[in-house]
Amino acid sequence: MKLTHVDEKGVKMVEVGHKDVVFRKAIAKGKIRLKPETIKLIQEGKTKKGNVLAAAQIAGILAVKRTWEIIPLCHPIPLTGVDISFEFGEDYIEATCEVRAYYKTGVEMEALTGVSVALLTIWDMVKAVEKDEKGQYPVTRIYDIRVVEKIKGNHL
Repeated sequence: MKLTHVDEKGVKMVEVGHKDVVFRKAIAKGKIRLKPETIKLIQEGKTKKGNVLAAAQIAGILAVKRTWEIIPLCHPIPLTGVDISFEFGEDYIEATCEVRAYYKTGVEMEALTGVSVALLTIWDMVKAVEKDEKGQYPVTRIYDIRVVEKIKGNHL
């Protein structure tokens, strides 16, 4: 396999002008581990900073829209839709980010960026209750961020 962002001249943005515009979809997932009591606060809407999941959804969607500004070699992509959802475990929240577009290149980086920023926002919203007496985060961690599905073509 040949790396597409590097050649004998150095780093480059991949040329996609010759490619056809087709439907693209990517779904990324990731988890944040939290104390069970923090999970309960989020579920009951009792966090001091407000609605954790709504803030995380907004932040994730904004991140998806700006991925090309954050990751240097990404193309700006005309997105058609972004959905961010959450599932609870006893000591974790799993975030899912689905990104859709009709374009010449895929949207995996956008989905990964969206899920990452959603999880970071959850951390930011609950960090006061996740810290220990020394101000450390012995339980909190973001993990298992991955692309779980990628579609290229006329599949909806």
